[in-house]
Parts: sequence; structure tokens; C-alpha cells
Amino acid sequence: MSIRIIPCLDVRDGRVVKGKKFENIKDVDDPVVLAEFYSKAGADELVFYDITATNEGRKVSLEFIEKVAAKIDIPLCVGGGVSTIEGFSEIMEKGADKISINSAAVKTPGFIKEAATKYGSKAVVLGMDVKKIGTKEWRVFINGGRVDTGLDAVEWAMEAVRLGAGELVLNSIDTDGMKEGYDIELLKAVTDSVDVPVIASGGAGKMEDFSKAVLEGNADGVLAASVFHYKEIEIKDLKEYMRSKGIEVRL
Repeated sequence: MSIRIIPCLDVRDGRVVKGKKFENIKDVDDPVVLAEFYSKAGADELVFYDITATNEGRKVSLEFIEKVAAKIDIPLCVGGGVSTIEGFSEIMEKGADKISINSAAVKTPGFIKEAATKYGSKAVVLGMDVKKIGTKEWRVFINGGRVDTGLDAVEWAMEAVRLGAGELVLNSIDTDGMKEGYDIELLKAVTDSVDVPVIASGGAGKMEDFSKAVLEGNADGVLAASVFHYKEIEIKDLKEYMRSKGIEVRL
């Protein structure tokens, strides 16, 4: 199976932004412009997160989703503030292929099952923001990394898959935006425990980080923002590098 290369658009106030460990947020670009660029540059998929929707108690912008979906010909995953099956449906109708749920899934686990029953597991992505507590415990955080749920990350991943999540996006808050590599230990702990695709997120800084996530962490896809947004790594170059390491990627 081919490994997916996935740029991530973190959107706040209608602009793509990026920070470090969920702080020091800086403006990057217009989401529609960036989405079209990535679609043409060889990205396999695009993830669009409205990073303040949950904390502000509002829905993700449907207008933006429609504009982005119209400009790309690759799968689009949308997340941020989705807490009801009606909200799920609205976003799918605007052109998203799958929805990432995080805070709402933690608060109401039955939401995962409800969405999977209506749209199929492939459309239901569990977003996980995880931070290491102590030496060996990974905890799930919600509300944009602001609230510690007390949930063990590996146990929650297994429970979400049992309820119907068809994919996990596993984001390490500790490595997010730091460009020092993905949290391979966390990645492996989760990929060893579930039988659905797991997407590595948080920490890519060089091409080797992407290959390590796959070869050592068993990731099915690699998601990144900064290195793509700032043209530090071109997607076509990354795909050539991955192939040179024996990793199957889509041309």
C-alpha cells in the first residue's frame, strides 16, 4: 500500500497559520491558494483544520471548505468544531471526503459510531493530540491542546477504532512545529495496537523524519505543515527520497 504525503492547513480567522507546540502562532497564507498549490504539487491528500473552532464553540467555516474543495482533485479531510451528525453532513455536502473529530469524540464516544454507521468508517478520522506525561504515559488532549482528558492515548485509539473510526491522525504536541522529528515511540505504540491506517503528525523537519515515521513507526501516511508551507521540502522531492528508501509512494 502506498504511503500518503499529506500537507496540513491549520486555519484561524480565514488564514493558514502555524505555531510550535500549539503556541506562537504565525500567519502563513490564504488556504484556498495553498490548497490548489498542494493539489498540483503532488500531495496525496489535504487536511484542513479550523484550529480555534472547538475552543470558540463554533462550527468550521463551510464557505472555506467549499472553496478549497473546488480547487483540488485530491481527498480532503476537514476537522475543527464538528460535534454533531448534522455538522458532519454539512461538511461532507460541501465537498469533504472525510471528517476528523477529536474533542467531540472524547466527550461523546457514541458520535464515532453514529458517524461511521451513516457514512462508513473510511469517512471517520479520529484526530488525536497527545502529550507525554512523565516517562511512559501518553495522554489525549482536547480543545486545541488546552485540556488534559486523562485518557491514555493507546487505549483511546483502540476504543475509537472499536467504535468505528477508520483512520487515526496522531499528533504529538511535544514535537509539533519543532522540526526535530515525529514521536516514533508514540507512533509505534499506537500502530502496534490498532489495525486501521495511522497518520503521523507533529515534528517533521527533514526528509529522514518522514521515512523514519514509516520504517520505524509503521505510519501509513505522513502529515506536515511548516516544511511544506515554507518550501523547505518540495513534495515531489520528498516522494523521490521516500522511493529511494524502498517506501512505496504514489507518483
